[in-house]
Amino acid sequence: MFNYVHEIGLDLGTSNVRISTKKGISLTEPSIVTMYRSSKTIHAVGLTSEVMLGRTPVGIIAVRPMKDGVISDYKATEEMLTVFIKKVCSHNIIKPAVVVSVPGGATEVEKRAVMDALLRSGARKVQIVSSPIAAAIGAGCDISRPSGTMVVDIGGGVTDIAVISMNGIVASSSLKIAGDRFDDAIVRYVRKKFAIIIGEKTAEYVKKDIGCVSERPDVLNCEIKGRSLVSGLPQSMLISSGEIMEALSESVNTIIEEIVNVLEQTPPELAGDISDRGIILTGGSSLLYGFDKLISQATGIKVIIPEDPMLTVAKGTGKFLVKKNLLQ
Repeated sequence: MFNYVHEIGLDLGTSNVRISTKKGISLTEPSIVTMYRSSKTIHAVGLTSEVMLGRTPVGIIAVRPMKDGVISDYKATEEMLTVFIKKVCSHNIIKPAVVVSVPGGATEVEKRAVMDALLRSGARKVQIVSSPIAAAIGAGCDISRPSGTMVVDIGGGVTDIAVISMNGIVASSSLKIAGDRFDDAIVRYVRKKFAIIIGEKTAEYVKKDIGCVSERPDVLNCEIKGRSLVSGLPQSMLISSGEIMEALSESVNTIIEEIVNVLEQTPPELAGDISDRGIILTGGSSLLYGFDKLISQATGIKVIIPEDPMLTVAKGTGKFLVKKNLLQ
């Protein structure tokens, strides 16, 4: 018997797209599209395209249609979403309704672009929800109460910082500094210090393997392979976790400073609630070693990382499907 899916929650991220239903997470795929260079027609999307990143032949290009949390290539985004929605709703007769998260700092034009892309990709109707709101709900917070909840969601393209109370955002900030910027920082650091060019996939691998934002008890090393700027030939070398920490320090310090700024804008009563309840840290980059410790040292407030922080926003959009009153 066919399992029809009439409603889906969508975390349309810069690095990954995640789709949830009332039963849980149904799809997680990279936000990557490969297309033929001459015709601009789609070659592949998602996981199939990810393995080609940095390895495509002359006639095919790999693109990330999302940048800094918003659509940068409308056609590629539309094609990508069409494929993903069909995967989850393949047996549907009726088009699905979609609850989609967007960065807290998204403009009305950017929100409209997301809605239009989804409607053209097979959605029946679209409901927009702010990513920090979805993250808070996905982390299990009751945001309807008159008390303060602070969420820091560090995704692929955007870091959303928000203080939430009574289903609304009281103070917030959205930075275009997140996981992708961390990867860029590692690429630049290796190029400047070692005169070696590495790709973004290598930088991402190193970040996940030994990345840290505060000192580890034991120094870890990782082998990286790239191309020498001096000889132009392939070259490999070892890089340490301390060097990755140095590469990320500028971006990380900017995020920490912005968290402190948002706390300074928070009304005293809500600030007291946050001091008691802690700061919720979500997103893939929250898993970098020492990030929670660094935020706690800067603010004097405990930091809580929920289970599966990469899935928190997607889980939040899924909870909107179950509790219809959340959309009011």
